Amino acid sequence: MSYAVSRGETAHGTSVAVATATATAVKKAPTPRIVEPGERVVGAPGFELWLTAEGKHWVEPDIPDFPQFRSVVDGNIDLSQPGVSMQAGGFEGRYYLSGLYYGGRGTASRVVIETDAGPVRGKLIELAGKPGWGVWYATTAIPADADEDFLGSVTVYNTRGRVYAQLPRF
Repeated sequence: MSYAVSRGETAHGTSVAVATATATAVKKAPTPRIVEPGERVVGAPGFELWLTAEGKHWVEPDIPDFPQFRSVVDGNIDLSQPGVSMQAGGFEGRYYLSGLYYGGRGTASRVVIETDAGPVRGKLIELAGKPGWGVWYATTAIPADADEDFLGSVTVYNTRGRVYAQLPRF
């Protein structure tokens, strides 16, 4: 089967300009920052993260001498299925948020954390290659009237704007 396409049109009736603009937008979608194993990323003063082949490491401002760790090799997560985790620590009126993302389709592009005060946009980091997982992180102010359910869902989107993986509100 063949299609006849008139000048300025694609086979499905979309203008070439619109198709080109869409392709350009997809190409310009952000991708995770690629880091070396052990390279420290400062998410905020006193909030640092780093990745190794074994998983995510981080410190928070209230306990800088006590690095925390979330493994990707201990069997507690299935890298073949989409998933997101969240760790949250509060200190001096701020939440320090981070977690793993893994198993989604496409290339992770951005993360949005829903809160009672509105969405918070975070950042993504990954090791070079195709490890099948990465880390998201963000900070946000803790409102004076925040309750225990202040933090909501975490959604990682891919470069096409589709859901890569999601942690629903719990």
